[in-house]
Amino acid sequence: MQTMTAEFQLAAGGETIGLQQQVARLQALLEASRQVHSTIREEEVLEAVLRIVVRELEMAGAAFPGTGLAYGEAFIHKIDTNSANDSLHHYLLADRDGRRLAELVVAPPGGRKLTLYEADFLEGLALQAAVALENARNHKRNVEFARVQQDLEAAREIQRSLLPQTLPAIAGYSLAFRLATCYEVGGDYLDIVSQPGGSLLMAVADVAGKGLASAIMSTGFRSAFRAMAITGPPLVELAARMNLHHWAEGEEARRRYVTAIFLRLYPEAGEIEVVNAGHNPGFLIEPGKPPRTLDAAGAPLGLLPGMSYAAERLKFPPGARLLLYTDGLTEVFKGDEEFGTQRLLNEFSNCLSTRADAILDALWAAIDDFSGGSPQRDDMTALALCRGPDSTEMPG
Repeated sequence: MQTMTAEFQLAAGGETIGLQQQVARLQALLEASRQVHSTIREEEVLEAVLRIVVRELEMAGAAFPGTGLAYGEAFIHKIDTNSANDSLHHYLLADRDGRRLAELVVAPPGGRKLTLYEADFLEGLALQAAVALENARNHKRNVEFARVQQDLEAAREIQRSLLPQTLPAIAGYSLAFRLATCYEVGGDYLDIVSQPGGSLLMAVADVAGKGLASAIMSTGFRSAFRAMAITGPPLVELAARMNLHHWAEGEEARRRYVTAIFLRLYPEAGEIEVVNAGHNPGFLIEPGKPPRTLDAAGAPLGLLPGMSYAAERLKFPPGARLLLYTDGLTEVFKGDEEFGTQRLLNEFSNCLSTRADAILDALWAAIDDFSGGSPQRDDMTALALCRGPDSTEMPG
């Protein structure tokens, strides 16, 4: 075996670094690494690198082109670091996958060549700086993601607070609803508003799309609906006015049109009135009769200006049941098979419970069983209304 000499060959051409100098280089590089890794702010990492190059390695200047960060006399006059210049040395800072993060440009004193020691040190520094820079950027992304998640969680709580917080107790009737968003917030909307004269107005709506943008549109829809509903206008007038309002909100609102079904319950008369604006058909079950669907009687809100709508006024006798829902309940898949409208109607028709909350529990269980517990793909909202077999009060 060849005996180790007092000199350590680092490169061809006869240039060598003594062992003591090599140890000193490693110690200096270790200290430099400590400095660049001592912060989690991207700009501070780059500034630390520039200070090390100029102050400790005694270069004439150093810069990171495109960042506005430069240090040393060589760049006081804003030398074009991107132009061809043999006296400048470039070191690429790349992430773990080889993608470019930044480029370090170094100017030696007097434009001389770098010594082997300097070149070796700068290469090591560039490697450590790349790791520190990638860590800083990852930290920044993580902080931003955490802030977004916090904001979305707050938005979720706000959206939940806009749902009916208490259900009206109506003698002889049972009422319940359920809303489950696909993401933190969603575009489904449900509301229940008491009306002059003792009737009850209900709405189930679905803004086109999912996520935050649809949730914002849903909140605007709620404000308009509440403002118009408080005076108890006829349902056809309410639907027409909501359509014009949504259309007037502008192009983005029109892209996020709203399907909606409006229901007015007249408890004393045992009747309901329905307007379906491009929404999924509602289901009405009456004792001794085949199921009835409450189909669309006009286009979705905000899609066509000047749209008029038709209303249906129907008997809601003792033992009757009604279901309003969004397409999140029907567009559930098991492989390529969809749960679908007919399966939902069958489940609703075959449910023996006369309590609205138990009916919704049964429907959700059937959907979950069908999907095998797979992740939810869309917002899911439903409202169930039942009338008891007699005039006794049915708690919702």
